[in-house]
Amino acid sequence: MTAGDPRLDADGTTTTRDAMLARRFVTLADTLVDDYDVLDLLDQLVTACVDLLDVTAAGLLLKDQRGSIQLLASSSEATRIVELYQLETREGPCLEAVQSGRTVVADGLTELRSRWPSFAASAEANGFGSVCACPMRLRDQTIGALNVFGSEASQLAADDLRIAQALADVATIGILQQRSLHRASLVAEQLQSALNSRVVIEQAKGVLAEYAKTDMDGAFRALRAHARSNNRKLGAVADELVRRRLDPGEVLGG
Repeated sequence: MTAGDPRLDADGTTTTRDAMLARRFVTLADTLVDDYDVLDLLDQLVTACVDLLDVTAAGLLLKDQRGSIQLLASSSEATRIVELYQLETREGPCLEAVQSGRTVVADGLTELRSRWPSFAASAEANGFGSVCACPMRLRDQTIGALNVFGSEASQLAADDLRIAQALADVATIGILQQRSLHRASLVAEQLQSALNSRVVIEQAKGVLAEYAKTDMDGAFRALRAHARSNNRKLGAVADELVRRRLDPGEVLGG
C-alpha cells in the first residue's frame, strides 16, 4: 500500500495512509503524560501496525525489572500463542531482536525453519509465513521489540519497515521518558504494574469469552472498547470484571 492509497480507518471512514499515520502518531504522542497507561499505549501500537502496514498481526515483547522478556501486547490470540511459544522455547526472531538490539527479518517459512525450527512450526501452525522484529531501543538501551507478522512469505516494504520502527521508537520514548530523578525505578514500577495487569486482563478475557460464548479476540475487543468508551484503564476494568464488581453484560453492551 502506498501513502496515498485509500484505506478504511478504525471509525469506518475511508482515508489515506498518510492521514491515518499522522493521526496514530498524534494519538501515541498524546499518551506521553505522567499517568499514561502502559498497556493501553502498547495495545494502540500493535493495533496501529495492523491498520497501517501490510501485515496480518503484531505483538510486543518487553523486558521486566529483572531483565526477563515478557509478552505485553498482541493484536490477536494467534499472535499471543506464537509470542509465548518463543518465550517458552527461547528461540525466535523477536527474542533475537530484543537481545541484539537489531532489526530481524525473515521473509518466508524456509528461512524461518533454517534459523528457528521450533518457532517456524508454531508460526506456520498459527497461519504466519513471515515476520519482522523491530527493536525498541534508545541509544544503547534496548527494552523490547515490536514484531509484525505476515500470513504469507513476503518481504515487508521499505516504507512499512521504517513506519514500524518509527512506531516502536515513539513507544520506547514514552516508556523511558524522564519524569523524575528516579527514572529507573519509575520505569521498573510501570513495567511491573503492566505485567501484573496483563495477567488480570487475560483472566477478564476468559470471563467475557465464557459469558458471551465468544473467542478470546472478541472478548478482548469488547473489554478494550468498554475501557476506551468510558475513558478508563484496561487493567482497572479487567480487575473489576474478575472481582465481579463489574457485570460482563455491561462490558458487552448487553
